[in-house]
Amino acid sequence: MAEKICENVYLVGGSDITDPNDCMVYLVRLGSKAVLIDAGTGRATDVLLKNIRESGVDPETLCVIILTHCHVDHIGGANEIRECTSAKIYAHEKDARAIEEVIPSFTVARYYGIDLRPIPVDVRLSGTDGKFEFAPESLGWLHTPGHTPGSIAVVYKSLSGETVLFGQDIHGPFEPEFGSDIMQWRRSMKRLLDLKADILCEGHFGIFRPAEEVRRFIEGHLKQHT
Repeated sequence: MAEKICENVYLVGGSDITDPNDCMVYLVRLGSKAVLIDAGTGRATDVLLKNIRESGVDPETLCVIILTHCHVDHIGGANEIRECTSAKIYAHEKDARAIEEVIPSFTVARYYGIDLRPIPVDVRLSGTDGKFEFAPESLGWLHTPGHTPGSIAVVYKSLSGETVLFGQDIHGPFEPEFGSDIMQWRRSMKRLLDLKADILCEGHFGIFRPAEEVRRFIEGHLKQHT
């Protein structure tokens, strides 16, 4: 069920291919290693790992799980995947406490009926942007607060020159209990527009291409939250 999006990028999880409550989970192959962007709810980790294998990647080559924010549909499978692969978990420092301490209002685990275990974060990202040290030439991140305080977007530069934006949950929702801030979100979206990405891999709404469709999707949501 894995779907190739472009060179070295695959969709391996989501509501249609793993569990109905999973976010869309993406795999990026980086030479002999691989990176997972988000981890789903944890209800179908076995299927997720099978999809990784079907993409041609041995799960044991996973070096990092990047958690784009603290909601359970993105983080619930992280512990089990780490146990199976020894991958390190990365998250922004402004969501790390919610992930590690399983703060109910921030993880929204109760909404999904999930008994979430604490998830130790191996590497806390800080600041507004950066390059991942394990792939400095091809993979970077931007702090995109708004949906949650520590939301991040991941940016991949393919060998063919395409800019792939993993902008999980660009659409929201926005609730005070998990620290949403519409004004911050609007600023974050404008930063994403400045990237002029060729492909957008969103958290629940799917994959958008070419660049004009990426821009149209982001601007459409900006218009909804003026």
